Amino acid sequence: MKFLTSIKEYVNQNYQTPKGLIGTYIVEKMVRQHKPETDWTIDLLELQDQDHVLELGCGAGYAIQIISERYLVQEIVGIDFSATAIRSATTRNKKTVNKERTKLIQANFNALPFPDKMFNKVFSIQTVYFWDEIDIIVSEIYRVLKPGGMVVITFSNGKDDKTWKSVQEVSENQVMPFMMETGFNDVSLVRGPDSRGFHTVSIKGTKV
Repeated sequence: MKFLTSIKEYVNQNYQTPKGLIGTYIVEKMVRQHKPETDWTIDLLELQDQDHVLELGCGAGYAIQIISERYLVQEIVGIDFSATAIRSATTRNKKTVNKERTKLIQANFNALPFPDKMFNKVFSIQTVYFWDEIDIIVSEIYRVLKPGGMVVITFSNGKDDKTWKSVQEVSENQVMPFMMETGFNDVSLVRGPDSRGFHTVSIKGTKV
């Protein structure tokens, strides 16, 4: 029983910061699992040709691949805690990385390695559960967004007929209030398509 518990803990840790061969498997598995909410999130961004786009928690780089194939945005930058994820994302987006249209960086959300007002759009899919210092991360997102820029934070807050109270608490009583206090306008919670029975929602906001 102890061995099985250790395996479960190791796998769960790899969902937060994928490492090694198991981490590579997990980031590719997440590509398959998260396709519905990824496509929906990209639609919410209302991408324009002149946009500079940042993804927090790019994983294996599927969203970046979709954006580069469908839109003529100026630049797409993806960051992730995990070196394993960055390697997978680089392999998936090798062509646009070589053309310097895509950049992939291992970095922490709490200290984004970018100048102020660099991006028109910032998005994140299925990462909010791992945010430690939510107020700092929200402030960093605001800092790197240009005036009029949009953020979309997508996650699951329940499954089937159940709502996850802990996630609801974080999203509605921490993330959204912090966004409004920081200066985001039109902060709203939007319901999206269910994905494998999970309820997909996004928090949207615009920098004034």
